[in-house]
Amino acid sequence: MAIDTTSRKAFWRGARDCGPFVLVAVPFGLLFGVIGTEAGLNIAQVMGFSIVVIAGAAQLTALQLLLDQAPTIIVLLSAIAVNLRMAMYSAALASHLGAAPLWKRALVAYMNMDQTYAVSVVEFEAKPELTLTERLGYFFGTCLPIVPTWYAATLAGALLGQSVPGDWGIEFVVPIAFLSLVAPALRTLAHIAALVTSVVLAIVFVGLPYNLGLMPAGIGAMIVGAEVERRMGQP
Repeated sequence: MAIDTTSRKAFWRGARDCGPFVLVAVPFGLLFGVIGTEAGLNIAQVMGFSIVVIAGAAQLTALQLLLDQAPTIIVLLSAIAVNLRMAMYSAALASHLGAAPLWKRALVAYMNMDQTYAVSVVEFEAKPELTLTERLGYFFGTCLPIVPTWYAATLAGALLGQSVPGDWGIEFVVPIAFLSLVAPALRTLAHIAALVTSVVLAIVFVGLPYNLGLMPAGIGAMIVGAEVERRMGQP
């Protein structure tokens, strides 16, 4: 019973800590729903996109490339490149949640989003004494305000479609969302080096068709960040 109580408390603490990100998830989901319907997708297709992929940046990237009639391989590679950060998120969470049963790890992998990862990893690193049950409870708590909100906002955007006024400017929520997540995470020289590398490479390769510059920018940032971290760890 004690374990259940601590897990429950961790769950609600996670929900509370991730709650403010609802203010980002709502317009982000609305944006995708609106753009999806304007692109010719029906409501079932828009919702299938959000439920299966559940990654806003990759969804918007793929949708834009589809509208530009890019080759399917380019669409897939670009979406994967945008979501390469999820591999890093997973590696970071593995040390905290890797001992969980397979089905729980599968749920963690599915709901491993920018917001849930960012909030959870800060908690886990600040409180290494948490048990596995508490860590799982906390992570799933962070999902409570974000995942259902993402589905609901996408559905609302799809239903509203072109009735959403163009002067709302909700497209700006994409960079705002990532700035709100990235800025607090810049805690070490490795993080800063990766950020600077990604910006420089994105500018250098901005002329590539279909936004392919995202791929060398993302891969280069990971390589530089990992190398800086490795050198900092050397005596």
